[in-house]
This record gives sequence, C-alpha cells and structure tokens, in this order.
Amino acid sequence: MTEFSLPYFGQLFSDRLEEYYCVEVDFNGREIQLDLNFEQDTLDLETINMLKQFIEDIEKLDKSNEQYLLNDYYDESGETVKFYLEHHLNNIPEEQLSTLINFKDQSVEPILQLLSKLNLVRVGLYPNDEENFAVFDYSIGKDFTNYLVVINLNVQKEVDYITMES
Repeated sequence: MTEFSLPYFGQLFSDRLEEYYCVEVDFNGREIQLDLNFEQDTLDLETINMLKQFIEDIEKLDKSNEQYLLNDYYDESGETVKFYLEHHLNNIPEEQLSTLINFKDQSVEPILQLLSKLNLVRVGLYPNDEENFAVFDYSIGKDFTNYLVVINLNVQKEVDYITMES
C-alpha cells in the first residue's frame, strides 16, 4: 500500500482508490470544483507524479486556455466560443444579463463584455485517459446557464479539443 499526497486532496492510497474525489477550492478569488476520476482502483507512481504536476499547473494551464478561448473567438473558423456567447446573448433576457453586461456602455460590445466573464468553474482530471487527461470547464456563471465551454487537454498538456456542453 503506497500512500501519496495531492494538493487539495491530501493523502490517498495508490492501491485502493475510490472512483471519484471532489473538492471546492479557491481559485483567483472564485470557487471552482476540482475532481479526480479513476477507472481503476490502483495508480502507478509515474501517473501519480503527472497528476500532481497537472494540479500544481492549473493556474498556468488556465492562462494558456484563456488565450486559446480568445483565439477561438477571434478565429473566423472558430465556432465554439462565439456560438456560446451569442447563444446566451440571444436567450437570456437583457435584464438578467445586465448584472454581467453594461448594455449602455457603447465603448465595448456586449459580446466582448460577456467574453470577459467566461471563467474557469471546474477542472476534472482523468488519469486513466491519456487523450482527455484534464477537462477545464468555463462558464459565464452557474446562475445564468448550465452550458459550458469545455477544453480537453491530453497528458502532454496540449489542447485536444474545445466544445460546448450542457
């Protein structure tokens, strides 16, 4: 039985893992969900170390993802972020969105104001899946929508794909 420690999760045992662990953590002044998802009840030392490094790099990965979100928005062939924002501008009443957007501010388009409100709300880690090792969920706010912009990273910390999910 090998005991190991992960940031936010504390002590775990590599030979008797539970299927799911979840914690709420403070991230840049906002609360996000951080969860571990295991398909097996054991984990080798190499994967433990990768998992630990991913957790330690969440802030850096989020910054990289934010740039990816901006690139997707401004890319003519990028569909996900623009579709997400337009969907909410078209389907949430203006009075409700006014808590996020200043519709009277003519200097910044409402869609760009909404883009600035797209924040990380969850990181799911899947150590048994090399292609989708980490899933970063972004939202304009749980009070406004159950839709997310989701960025999946592979084990090399590269973007595998981006999508909108509910």
